[in-house]
Amino acid sequence: MKVILVNGSPHETGSTYTALKEAEKALNAAGVQTEIFWVGKKPVSGCIACGACRKLGKCFMDDIVNEFAAKAAEADGFIFGSPVHYASAAGTVKAFMDRAFYSGGKNMRYKPAAAVVSCRRAGGTATFDMLNKYFTISCMPVVSSNYWNEIHGGNADEARRDEEGLQTMRVLGSNMAWLLKCIAAGRKEGVVPVEEKKIYTNFIR
Repeated sequence: MKVILVNGSPHETGSTYTALKEAEKALNAAGVQTEIFWVGKKPVSGCIACGACRKLGKCFMDDIVNEFAAKAAEADGFIFGSPVHYASAAGTVKAFMDRAFYSGGKNMRYKPAAAVVSCRRAGGTATFDMLNKYFTISCMPVVSSNYWNEIHGGNADEARRDEEGLQTMRVLGSNMAWLLKCIAAGRKEGVVPVEEKKIYTNFIR
């Protein structure tokens, strides 16, 4: 079993990374392999709604998004982390997830996911809600913790002093491992999701 933890912060080892590392420790302790995937500092273009991915099977912009989508195909679960910018996810994270889920969503379907946010003071729950919407439109079980998945601190040192936030991340990692094992056990017994063909209904006809 493997979980990819996506670090969407421009700071490679900042507060978001600190939160993800704490969740990673719990996953590793439960025997789950992990990889921290840093989106990086290079500009990430948003989706331009060209539809090319339907023919290509991947985004025509061959960048970090396609690199992640290829890895996602081999992963069993995901944790997406973002800093809070203006009470929302970082712009790079939004662009990255828009394209990753639209062009490579098939590689994440039915796999457990969770969102993690880091903020200095406020805007955490709004960002948390925003990120969870990617999972709930993609048939992905959402993993929870004992509080909303937030860590507070203006930098990594401050985040490491947020004891409740760190515990929230550890519980999240443990719960992710538990759910992954439950899914694996269910598959052995032939328990798999039942899919329906998607129905599209426009409000204006």
